[in-house]
Amino acid sequence: MFDLTKKLRFAAAIGAAALLITGCGATAKQSESGGGGSDGQPLSGTRFMVPNTPGGGYDTTARAAAKVMDDIGVTRSTEVFNLAGAGGTVGLSRTVSEEGNGKLMMMMGLGVVGAQFTNKSESKLDKTTPIAKLMEESGAIVVPKSSPYKSMADLVAAWKADPSKLAVGGGSSPGGPDHLLPMQLAQAVGIEPKQVNYVAYDGGGDLLPALLGGKVAFGASGFSEFLDQVEAGEVRVLAISGPARVDAIDAPTLKESGIDLEFTNWRGIVAPPGISDADKAALAKAVDTMHASQEWKDVLTKNGWTDAYLPADQFGPFLTAQATGVEETLTKLGLA
Repeated sequence: MFDLTKKLRFAAAIGAAALLITGCGATAKQSESGGGGSDGQPLSGTRFMVPNTPGGGYDTTARAAAKVMDDIGVTRSTEVFNLAGAGGTVGLSRTVSEEGNGKLMMMMGLGVVGAQFTNKSESKLDKTTPIAKLMEESGAIVVPKSSPYKSMADLVAAWKADPSKLAVGGGSSPGGPDHLLPMQLAQAVGIEPKQVNYVAYDGGGDLLPALLGGKVAFGASGFSEFLDQVEAGEVRVLAISGPARVDAIDAPTLKESGIDLEFTNWRGIVAPPGISDADKAALAKAVDTMHASQEWKDVLTKNGWTDAYLPADQFGPFLTAQATGVEETLTKLGLA
């Protein structure tokens, strides 16, 4: 038995379909703080890669960030595009291969940190250029409306009776937040993590139909992934994994449900390796200005995300520490 909780404190979560903001082609208005370029003009030609499918947390966060940056005038007509595959490592490989491209950013998070090890990716995050950490989010344990489980106590009782029978779905590859959350949850309730029947989907956009279609007994992912379906009565959130309840969903925390576990996820931005100092400074300034804006604060509030901003010089060491911890944990699981 290994202790994931002592090694890592993460979370999972992904974006809300309620905030699927296209961000592309928005008309920029000049912000009071000026544009993102060194000449005070908006950055043009900027592209934002999402390394998983539309509708997931990376996708929602990238589109929200792109829209805010365009709206406040630090960028102009930012293009957001999806390049899914292998838990985000297809996008990671593309980013690393774009050496010197100061017009490209990639949204990423804990899922990509884990996937680089479990998928044996030749391209690693330590080859990228850190730009900023943006936010943290609580995970959620979710069941479809037809589920017999009305509370965490119901679910845990059935899960402990036959751990391999109850499949749990997540929107990340092994090593990502949606995988680590049920592993930690299993350990917290007395189930051997290696007995967990985890089914990986490439982002929350793929997880949701599997959950609604009954292909998995429950889901573990970012709570904001399910806001529309909660409002429509299609799914129930049994518990939130973070330290406190969130306003967006009427659900207890895991601790309130008698389970001694807290778990949060994070997302940030990297750029290709070898970009010029001027390009790095311009991207960092654009993201920093976005973070300080009221428009971004409104996005955080609407989605129930926690502001956990780290600028480039602090995000780099954070990424290194995260990679070390995740690799150690996955090695103990036999996955790295």
